Amino acid sequence: MPVTVLLVDDEPLVRAGLRAVLEAQPDIEVTGEAADGAAVIPLVRQLRPDVVAMDVRMPLMDGIEATRAVLRTVPDPPKILVVTTFEDDEFVYEALRAGADGFLLKRARPAEIVHAVRLAAAGDSLLFPASVRRLAARYGDGGRPARATLERARLTEREAEVLRLMARGLSNAEIAARLVVSAETVKSHVSAVLAKLGARDRTQAVIAAYESGFVEPG
Repeated sequence: MPVTVLLVDDEPLVRAGLRAVLEAQPDIEVTGEAADGAAVIPLVRQLRPDVVAMDVRMPLMDGIEATRAVLRTVPDPPKILVVTTFEDDEFVYEALRAGADGFLLKRARPAEIVHAVRLAAAGDSLLFPASVRRLAARYGDGGRPARATLERARLTEREAEVLRLMARGLSNAEIAARLVVSAETVKSHVSAVLAKLGARDRTQAVIAAYESGFVEPG
């Protein structure tokens, strides 16, 4: 089955460019488009896409609020990639904190766009870990709630090690090779980390690790 994608951007040329790049791949299908975040929820419910690629800045409802709305109201929500002009953008970090799975630069090369969509759909590694680290260093508030969450989680030594490797961007297979365990064992550890942190996905877990000081973003 192909990875299905919903494109959300107020610029028709951006949507057309992303559609052309993605539909050139045999394993990716663009099933719908929208020009604003306000249209996302009904389209997600109707089309059930695997991935939503959504502009972070739109006139009526931006990508941050649309991300929150999808995750709050849609059962089994899709993966969400926010699309942005600037990599070092506080709006991007806020979208990641709101629950987006990663981000995509509008100037990215076609191969990078395709890779980002596939990686988001698979969900087994962090997208652009170095960029997430820079965003956390610049915009992370190092808040007390994040520290409290990590303390309550009571991660085991192995789970803590897995979280650190997740923050470095390693996939489940790469973590398994590093720790000399099976991929299924790593998958179990990742699931335990997410459950204990109350995180939707790897991105949320890594942001919590940075903001709590468990992993240094600098």
